[in-house]
Amino acid sequence: MKAFNQLKTFHRILEGYRADSPLGKFLPGFYRLNKQMGSSDRRVANRLIYNYFRLGKAIIDVVPEERLFVAEFLCNTQSNSFLAHFKPEWEACISFSLDDKLAMVKQVYPNFKLEDVFPWSAALSPSIDKEAFLKSFFTQPDLYIRILKGFETKVKATLTDANITFREESPQCLALPNGTRLENIFTDQHLFEVQDLSSQQTANYFKPNKWEHWWDACAASGGKTLLLHELQPDLKLVVSDIRESILANLDERFLNAGLRKYQKKILDLTKTADPELHNYEFDGIILDSPCSGSGTWGRTPEMISQFEDYKIQSFKNLQQNIVPNVIKYLKPGKPLIYITCSAFKAENEDMVEFLVKELGFKLEEQVTLKGYEHRADTMFVARLIKN
Repeated sequence: MKAFNQLKTFHRILEGYRADSPLGKFLPGFYRLNKQMGSSDRRVANRLIYNYFRLGKAIIDVVPEERLFVAEFLCNTQSNSFLAHFKPEWEACISFSLDDKLAMVKQVYPNFKLEDVFPWSAALSPSIDKEAFLKSFFTQPDLYIRILKGFETKVKATLTDANITFREESPQCLALPNGTRLENIFTDQHLFEVQDLSSQQTANYFKPNKWEHWWDACAASGGKTLLLHELQPDLKLVVSDIRESILANLDERFLNAGLRKYQKKILDLTKTADPELHNYEFDGIILDSPCSGSGTWGRTPEMISQFEDYKIQSFKNLQQNIVPNVIKYLKPGKPLIYITCSAFKAENEDMVEFLVKELGFKLEEQVTLKGYEHRADTMFVARLIKN
């Protein structure tokens, strides 16, 4: 009976969900309307619906509950009562390797193809291992935190005391099980920032110098600015975004991190920024460019079902529109740090080529941060110098 109720809840979520909003925003509203669901019920419901979307566009013609059984089989490595009830023959093989499980699914559903999970593999950046990237969608990414300097011992000791397992990527970067309730563990959450591994690694390409003037052009919640501030606390900083609400939240985050001196501007970078920046010259600009976000879809797998081919070119066009409005405020000989959380060549290497060939930049280095190898987001970063 319990498994049937879980399946019924899954169908209700799937039928009520509209693809024009993130699943993470829809589910809290669903649970508020279904207050009879306990925390355990919500955890199972979350797992089922997210795993379902991890199949992407594979066997899309199969009825939803059968797709769900396939997803539960491929995405789990430990026994669970749901799969044991509906597919006991698969549940008995739950600990098999992913390759073996994929072969078993193929036997039952001959039309199943791994490349249909993410049907744009031909458009990926060339350095990405396509098979490894596709298989990564069956694994939920970890929760990463960046510990503020000086608090490494305290944070690790607190996690150990709370019996929370963690993996140390660096002295300041820890990977925790996804879903870890940090607010229940730490009385002081100003000791760390929640930030993905790849996002943290972009800081390796900033290389700021003391007293320089830097601009985080698409600041969002300010994660890159905080990395920049930690590298060089004496910078003069400008942060901007098109969304006023995002910048309002940024203030509190900066205050908690000890960053108090900065300028904040609301800018639409598809248009000239001269009214706000006409007399500004920067020693460095971080452009975390608007993009498809395809490198983060391991966290938001519902995006795969919503995405269409034409959007790749649309985002590239948007980026080519924004870049000239940003670089005009960069001093000659100074760096532009171009970042995306995309896995697509059109938004990454092709944009670097545009900056070099059309806008006269010199490429110092570029890299795809292969988060799929670390249960993290996949990102792209390039450091270019203005001639």
